[in-house]
Amino acid sequence: MEKIIIESKQGEHLILEQKKENQRKLFIESYGCSMNFSDSEIVASILYKEGYNTTEKLEDADLVLINTCSIRDKAEQTIRKRLEKFNAVKRSNPKMKVGVLGCMAERLKSKLLEEEKIVDLVVGPDAYKDLPNLLAEVDEGRDAINVILSKDETYGDISPVRLNSNGVSAFVSITRGCDNMCTFCVVPFTRGRERSRDPQSILEEVHDLWNKGFKEITLLGQNVDSYLWYGGGLKKDFEKASDIQKATAINFSNLLDLCAKAYPKMRIRFSTSNPQDLTLDVIETMAKHKNICKHIHLPVQSGSNRILKEMNRLHTREEYFELIDNIRRIIPECAISQDMIAGFPTETEADHQDTLSLMDYVKYNFGYMFTYSERPGTLAERKLEDDVPEEVKKRRLDDIVQLQREHSEIRTKAYLNTTVEVLIERESKKSDQEWSGRTSQNIVAVFPKEHYKVGDLVNVDVKDCTSATLIGIAVGYADQ
Repeated sequence: MEKIIIESKQGEHLILEQKKENQRKLFIESYGCSMNFSDSEIVASILYKEGYNTTEKLEDADLVLINTCSIRDKAEQTIRKRLEKFNAVKRSNPKMKVGVLGCMAERLKSKLLEEEKIVDLVVGPDAYKDLPNLLAEVDEGRDAINVILSKDETYGDISPVRLNSNGVSAFVSITRGCDNMCTFCVVPFTRGRERSRDPQSILEEVHDLWNKGFKEITLLGQNVDSYLWYGGGLKKDFEKASDIQKATAINFSNLLDLCAKAYPKMRIRFSTSNPQDLTLDVIETMAKHKNICKHIHLPVQSGSNRILKEMNRLHTREEYFELIDNIRRIIPECAISQDMIAGFPTETEADHQDTLSLMDYVKYNFGYMFTYSERPGTLAERKLEDDVPEEVKKRRLDDIVQLQREHSEIRTKAYLNTTVEVLIERESKKSDQEWSGRTSQNIVAVFPKEHYKVGDLVNVDVKDCTSATLIGIAVGYADQ
């Protein structure tokens, strides 16, 4: 096996693992959440053993896979345009096969494969191990599909091939599926019930990454805080577990502690948290370990109790404030980011003002903000009328985005004339004379390269900033 290092458009060095005897080429693209990007690495590992090396050039590929997202209509439209592109290339290379993976595959299986006939295979998030069989079907001239959802598949036994890696940071999946039936969300229907991965397999993956020189991991799950390992099985079945299983169960706080202790020089992040499941012991574990990054992505979606209830979010505005207060008390330096939806069905101006006032209370460091997009198959689509006009949605989103910009600027300016630890990840997008990296709080920092290199953890004196980026000078290596 050899490693091929290529230069990306951003100037970062991407590492692709290649096996000389592999004769076929795989081109894979990922869209949507971090879990999809992590899943693509699992797929690449499975196909690597089946004779496929990855390629960055679409035209060279024998197999083209697109890992899809169904969370918003815009994401699906983007993927459809990419499929048109793939099929245009396929017309000049009839041997090329095209497949759709992930959430959109599960949702639109018949439409993509049988009605529109734009793909050769469709594979759901729990069926990636079946890819060799499905590809054999395709080679025989038959369409292939497997979108069966599993109660126990976690891919814990597969060592992912790191795609487009900078060699510094990597995703480690710890849970799959979701039991939270938020009315706007399609994930429980496309990814199935929640189950957790064996902690030993997680630690083994982190060990492997550390040995390969990685300096930072992100523990991933649709809802990481509800991680619960009691020997296997669905989260919802924990109540049926034996007394010994319950007594020896490992929750998310335990897992964080295990990882942090085992690899004290490895930076640890996690995503995504749900306010109803983020417990005090997780926050206290974060405070205890220097190598656990001080950033929590804590989606709230709305500041209105009435809308939160319509969304089936199992927390109130007041409970969210209490959680924020506890984070600020236990980890004063912790950054907090948000997801926000503007224009959910029945949302009034008063509800919108509740969202803005919640933002004023928290003053998030940054966030991800969208207008409501009705998704087929969700509870909201079945039970609620999408009754907020598009122009109202857009105006409310503009209010949210503008307020977030103000808060981001306040939070970023607070770092002026301080020294922050930055893990160098890549060349700055704006200058080949500068490095770019992130602080523990997930804030991007740029500074002159000097003698430092990718993967170094350095102290940076912050001299200036924008609303999203710290600008400074490196003043030496950080203590590790």
